[in-house]
Amino acid sequence: MGDDVLATPNAATVPLGSGLPTREELLVHYPAKFTWHELKTFINSGDLGLLKRDQKLQQRYNLWLTGVKEKYGSTANYLMNFRLQWGKPDTLSLLGSAVHDAGMSTPPVFETIPAEDLSVLRELPPLPADAPAYFSESTPPEYISIIQNDWPYSVPAEVEHTLVWTRVPIFHPGLVPESIRARVELDGLWGFTGNDSPPPSPSTLPACLPAPAEWGFTLDKMIKSEKGTAEEDELVRLAGLPVHNFVKNRWKEGEWETAWFVNPPRLQSVPGLAHVHVFARHK
Repeated sequence: MGDDVLATPNAATVPLGSGLPTREELLVHYPAKFTWHELKTFINSGDLGLLKRDQKLQQRYNLWLTGVKEKYGSTANYLMNFRLQWGKPDTLSLLGSAVHDAGMSTPPVFETIPAEDLSVLRELPPLPADAPAYFSESTPPEYISIIQNDWPYSVPAEVEHTLVWTRVPIFHPGLVPESIRARVELDGLWGFTGNDSPPPSPSTLPACLPAPAEWGFTLDKMIKSEKGTAEEDELVRLAGLPVHNFVKNRWKEGEWETAWFVNPPRLQSVPGLAHVHVFARHK
């Protein structure tokens, strides 16, 4: 029993640091504000802005971001010049992952650049003629960078928060017809894998509102499209199917349950470079 107590992280054994947080710091100093059920409810509600980072962790992030901008010039420069590891496993995360990718050994798209040039934004090279038109489960690894979110949202400790960055588009005219374009541009895309039961109904959102109360969220502040027709709902589902299949293939449904989303283009942090948020819980 004594060994168990000593092995349990607490504020005395895990001092609060600065910069990128460790998993132990997240567990002790930034405990989850959202349950897995609440997380799925928020994603399925249609307003992805419901997902938040712990407010104290957000303050730490803001301080870290100031240093990043001083060194790299911008968040985009940091991602493009350092953090994204195209076609390679994520070796920079302090959080780690239980998922290990096979075949992620393609030479990086970019060569290492001198330290003095880190503040110059490195442009994405043009996609070759044989590049896929849009992101899917068959996208070659050289167009993908899968990393852990160094600053995860306030999710349970057993939930991994992964980012899948892709050089090929997720929102593509071949997937998003004009009839749903405005809806997708406002709401983004989302889905769930690894569970035979349907996700929580958006109608149950009011019961989950105590969780995001400290962020000042109320129902009247929701930003989402009006409910669409059954035909429109099916078109949205089909638009997200390539991402859904990628998530399902990487996080095997017999082992993992996931909730994923793609921010709408208006919220992309690097224009022209899309990414998927994946929340994965081992069964």
